[in-house]
Amino acid sequence: MCELLAMSANVPTDICFSFAGLMQRGGNTGPHKDGWGITFYEGKGCRTFKDPKPSFDSEIARLVTNYPIKSEAVVCHIRQANAGPVCLENTHPFTRELWGRNFTYAHNGQLADYKERLATTKYIQIGSTDSEQAFCWILEQLKRKFADTRPSDEALFRYIAELCDIIDEHGVFNLILSDGESLFVYCSNNLHWITRRAPFGPAQLIDADVAIDFKKETTDHDIVTVIATQPLTKDETWHKMQPRQWQVFKLGEAMLASN
Repeated sequence: MCELLAMSANVPTDICFSFAGLMQRGGNTGPHKDGWGITFYEGKGCRTFKDPKPSFDSEIARLVTNYPIKSEAVVCHIRQANAGPVCLENTHPFTRELWGRNFTYAHNGQLADYKERLATTKYIQIGSTDSEQAFCWILEQLKRKFADTRPSDEALFRYIAELCDIIDEHGVFNLILSDGESLFVYCSNNLHWITRRAPFGPAQLIDADVAIDFKKETTDHDIVTVIATQPLTKDETWHKMQPRQWQVFKLGEAMLASN
């Protein structure tokens, strides 16, 4: 299956270190060679880089690794195709507008017998993946329930969690969803997270011979949470989420979580 990566931070922060590890799993240390994509938020705007080529051998991925784009919210995905051909329109993450904001979505897993249950009439998928169809269905349900007014964060994300439970009945549905301010994560079977704050220390990537001393790259006020399918570093303690557990992070801090 695919692998996910996301970041929530209280100050604009680059994700170069974590991405350097993840891109190795796209055809080098891992089998996820069917494309990759990453979305960085800057205020209400976002910039997305995608490539249907393996991230390990992608010039665009090397650019992202070496170009320290700073953001408070990032969503990233490397793909191992199981539904839909390998092409740009099937490459995550997907972004759609809702309530005047860009919602970005990435999914890890595979769904079965979902087309009738997750059918949509307003939000129509561009590609041919189960992942994008599930995203369209979530957006359509949100629009039906809340119409043209965005609800409170708690009402919004608790309802999204209910929708994720429904989708999860059709297979494996690990999800990352962001509107640039909040980062919602839902675990079907495999997600990990870590929050870094002062006192910062060193870290070593699992998939590349790259190390960093976060103390030299941060201030005492920085808070950065990273979410990944599998831990990216070998010398830090990552938290493993449980099936059907969900969390919302904002500015690096855990804001809401399942009971």
